[in-house]
Amino acid sequence: MDRTQKPVRLFGEDLPESPHVCAFFRTSDERYRVLMPFIREGMERGDKALHIVNPSLRHHHTQRMSEAGIDAERAEVDGQLEIIGWYDGPLRGGRFNQSEWLASLSVVLNNGRTQGFPINRFIADMEWLLDNPDVMDRALEFECRANLAIPKAGDVAICAYDLDKFGAEMVVNALRTHPLVIIGGMIQHNPFYVAPDELLKELSERESSGTGSSTGA
Repeated sequence: MDRTQKPVRLFGEDLPESPHVCAFFRTSDERYRVLMPFIREGMERGDKALHIVNPSLRHHHTQRMSEAGIDAERAEVDGQLEIIGWYDGPLRGGRFNQSEWLASLSVVLNNGRTQGFPINRFIADMEWLLDNPDVMDRALEFECRANLAIPKAGDVAICAYDLDKFGAEMVVNALRTHPLVIIGGMIQHNPFYVAPDELLKELSERESSGTGSSTGA
């Protein structure tokens, strides 16, 4: 498929190739109102949908898709839709292993193309970070390294954050690690984004000087 003729769109905007987006919401209704057109477009165009969700909300998620006119059950059977619960994804084995999950993420995204799908549309509910304080301590490095793990082949990754559940520090971390941001129902280039190499250098220097904090590795 020629991606130059059919760019991925969100809010009527053409997205750059392989964007990593942080999206801030306050309610479930707002989350689905904003993201469902992106999900539906991908299903109609034959892209792979990969969704990281709270396992207890899996039925709610597929129901929302059905309400939007998407046959989620059929899409799962056909392999176009893959819904991954936290404990089958980033918290596999009941804990977070950054290197293992980043390696798995790269494999999962590449699998979509192996299956014949042109690109992957990856959406992660980031509340899994709240399940383990140790994970929160490494969240900045993780999101930074995710920029390096996402294959540069047109894939789109959206990390969804609930502003009522994440504190200001985590919001700042998210802003520093995503080149695009969705807030207030609008998408824009993020002026607070720091390139991965620069941010990893900062984290290394912080650790070496003994001034690491909860935003460090």
